[in-house]
Amino acid sequence: MSNILDKAKLNEDYIINFRRDLHENPELSGQEFKTQKKIMKELDKLGIPYKKAGNTSLIATLKGGKSGKTVALRGDIDALPVKEETNVEFKSKTPGLMHACGHDAHTSMLLGAAKILSEMKDEICGEVRFFFQEAEETFSGAKKIIEAGGMEGVDACLGMHGMPELETGYVNIEPGYRMAGCDTIYVKFEGVSGHGSVPHMAKDTIHPACIFVTDLQGIVTKNINAQDPIVLSVGKFIGGTKANIVAKYTEIDISMRYFNPKVREIAHEAIKRHAKAIAEAYELKVNVRIEESALSLYNDEELAAIADKSATKVFGEGKNKILPKYMGSEDMPYYFQHAKGVYAFVGYRNEEKEAIYFPHHEKFKIDEDYMKYGTALHVQFALDFLNK
Repeated sequence: MSNILDKAKLNEDYIINFRRDLHENPELSGQEFKTQKKIMKELDKLGIPYKKAGNTSLIATLKGGKSGKTVALRGDIDALPVKEETNVEFKSKTPGLMHACGHDAHTSMLLGAAKILSEMKDEICGEVRFFFQEAEETFSGAKKIIEAGGMEGVDACLGMHGMPELETGYVNIEPGYRMAGCDTIYVKFEGVSGHGSVPHMAKDTIHPACIFVTDLQGIVTKNINAQDPIVLSVGKFIGGTKANIVAKYTEIDISMRYFNPKVREIAHEAIKRHAKAIAEAYELKVNVRIEESALSLYNDEELAAIADKSATKVFGEGKNKILPKYMGSEDMPYYFQHAKGVYAFVGYRNEEKEAIYFPHHEKFKIDEDYMKYGTALHVQFALDFLNK
């Protein structure tokens, strides 16, 4: 059994109690002020220096007894606008807010890792940075830590997320693309309003916009390599004001998910090209605005191999299970732009405890037994990377 897992077990009550306190007191993205204060209080006790970043983030730094490289470990701290419908004794005390994505556990596992590493800092070759990150749910928190200099001098970084596809005691760490990037694309057609009885004297936008929507899937099938997954979903379509008034404006909101950045570029250009072509065909104006939400997440091959060995020490042989890529998104890839990184999915599924729901569900629960594994993985990876 892993020596590090033993250390995590010794700190299990500390980790669970801190998590339950956070769960009772959830805070929305960018508003995690009380959460920040609680983390600062614990870091003060541990003697780990830190600085504030963004609105509510913290960058804590632990210098080892010997010089060496720098590794960053990240835990997100924000909750969601979800009304909790669980029967746990420590359920949310804030109406309409809930830690329905498990970030309370992520934060607590990172804090547990900081505690363990602080007790063995003389053995560490280099530096460990702990990112207690706000606003992952709005894809803005990682950028704030980066802007505050958190990634300066960092050689590698690790993030993780609890997932219900895996039973407690199992993990998924694979090289390559693991989570999708996402963009929101806003398309606005502008024509000329007029009376519904004489549409030839106006320039309608609803009909061309409908053609554009049906045309979108042609981009997926005709412009994109079928081996590269991409999803284009029209979630909003608004046009016109009244039945007998020709619609001057029609607006379309599109959600796009992708893995390969080249596919993203192709899709962006194709959407602009098709929108422009249809607008010209119907003598309209069109504006296409692309809002980046998150980048695709790619696990570095070398770090994935190190993390796999770390996981074997913590979880045991044969516990790293293969999982399909997720079309969901994360802001962890922004760190990966500044240093190579790896992201792990850690199992929390336990049917007896009703820990079966995917994140963002009102009945979301975790098996708290999983947190010792996540804590130990943070520690083991940091040591393995720095001391190799």
